[in-house]
Amino acid sequence: MVLVDTHSHIYLPEFEKDRDEVVYNSSKQNVKYIFLPNIDSSSVEDMLKLAKKYAGNIFPMMGLHPTSVEDDYEKELEKVENWLEKEKFYAIGEIGLDYYWDTTFKQEQIFAFEFQLKLALKYNLPAIIHVRNAFDDAIDIINKPEFNNLTGIFHCFTGTLEQANKIIQKGFKLGIGGVVTFQKSGLDKVVKEIDLNNIVLETDSPYLSPEPKRGKRNESTYLYYIAKKIAEIKNISIDDVAKITTKNACEIFKMELIPKASL
Repeated sequence: MVLVDTHSHIYLPEFEKDRDEVVYNSSKQNVKYIFLPNIDSSSVEDMLKLAKKYAGNIFPMMGLHPTSVEDDYEKELEKVENWLEKEKFYAIGEIGLDYYWDTTFKQEQIFAFEFQLKLALKYNLPAIIHVRNAFDDAIDIINKPEFNNLTGIFHCFTGTLEQANKIIQKGFKLGIGGVVTFQKSGLDKVVKEIDLNNIVLETDSPYLSPEPKRGKRNESTYLYYIAKKIAEIKNISIDDVAKITTKNACEIFKMELIPKASL
């Protein structure tokens, strides 16, 4: 069984004391591959350092997170472009829209989102999309004709079944994480109605730990609990969940993940 964590921030300071142990334990729990979404220019070097240390198992992405879109967003976007010219990345992300905390830079977020979607097309990379309190706007944007050929993942999906179907129709996968294990989230009911071929797994470490680890620092090791919950919802084996979601991740990231690889 091989699991893929398509979204994990294990390069952050929360893992400073035990990062290698976390990577090792994740591998022992069958999480053989981890994709690292960038946040902004301050996170790039730590992310690349980790990806290079575990080359072939841990893969970096490049993008500007919507909550990092502030007065200096144009300079930040320049840095995103500069990094894309210098290093190999496996996706543009994480990018998107977040109206939950603050809408001061709403228009700038929209500009940055569309700008980075164009970078995804330019570099033939998937887009890893963060959306919070902004699903309708994000869906309207990906429905623009210039973005018809985009693929990617709506990371940490928590929308409605209707929104899920609109996203799937555009060729995107849904990133399902710890929220699906939360008793009152309602995400389990949405996942039940979605074909497993449209789902990838993620942790969003160190955030959103699944039950029974809720409230603790999340890590890629806990992907097992997410896979287990989806297996219960779908009434299939965890092995089947692993097999299909790993295939889906390979499809999105346009790469072959070899099961025999180990950390």
